[in-house]
Amino acid sequence: MKTMIAIMAAMAGLSGCASITGDTAQHVRVETVNQDGAVVAGAKCTMQNNFGTTSGDSGTQILTRRSSENLHVECKKDGYPDAQAAAISRANGGMWGNIIFGGGIGAVIDHNKGTAYTYPEWIRLVFGKVLTFDRFDDKTGQPSLAKEVPDGKQESSDIASAQQGQSN
Repeated sequence: MKTMIAIMAAMAGLSGCASITGDTAQHVRVETVNQDGAVVAGAKCTMQNNFGTTSGDSGTQILTRRSSENLHVECKKDGYPDAQAAAISRANGGMWGNIIFGGGIGAVIDHNKGTAYTYPEWIRLVFGKVLTFDRFDDKTGQPSLAKEVPDGKQESSDIASAQQGQSN
């Protein structure tokens, strides 16, 4: 009986832990289009956050490290102005499970590892524009809704951070 109670207590304590149920990495589908909205495949894209930089070609899914920090994305292709974006990092279900079921320890661990956060699943950058993408705007089977940074005067990560602070 004591063994059964111990197992049930352990399962309840771990049920929301994203480091147990989640992953430190996430695939982000990255596409690039020209000013007219026509798809331009094969741009070289880099994605960067506090855990490092990953890269890949537009038109593919790029594996990146999850983080509480926003993801800066930049795509380049000869003959086109650079495309830039910030993908806002949002707490995922693992974080809320930790808070509800596991308490603060699991939430702190998952926050530090980045497993408690998720980026938009599908982003479409436009050459010559600076955009912001928010996972809250994701719709299944469609690219995340982009918000343009006015006149590109501010860094996209600054805009995304300000929007994140307003939404939380």
